Amino acid sequence: MKISEIRELTTPELEERIETETANYANMKFNHTINPLEDNSQIKKLRRDIARMKCELHARQTNK
Repeated sequence: MKISEIRELTTPELEERIETETANYANMKFNHTINPLEDNSQIKKLRRDIARMKCELHARQTNK
């Protein structure tokens, strides 16, 4: 997900998206330990997307 797409989301949508992506990340990590993924970079990309969303959320909260 690009930063421009993240900035288009409203704050409640962003919070909801962070929750769902964090759950998806935990599930993906768990499944990877049992049965390794073919593309390991998916985990890395998802972790970075979550970090981008959290960074944008923090910026919005501090600018109020």
